Amino acid sequence: MLFFLRQLFRREDGQGLVEYGLIIALVALVVVGLLTQLGDTLWDKFNEIIEALTNPGGTGT
Repeated sequence: MLFFLRQLFRREDGQGLVEYGLIIALVALVVVGLLTQLGDTLWDKFNEIIEALTNPGGTGT
């Protein structure tokens, strides 16, 4: 039984998958953080684009 437990803890088969999962989670957190910080600026730019498309003869900024 002790031999089985030692072998179980030495196995590294799924280690790469766990590492990739952690990297993806970290990247997702960074992207969410950046979009949260840049949210208002992006929202203003999208509104400018929508206004320019709906009112092409208007005064541009």
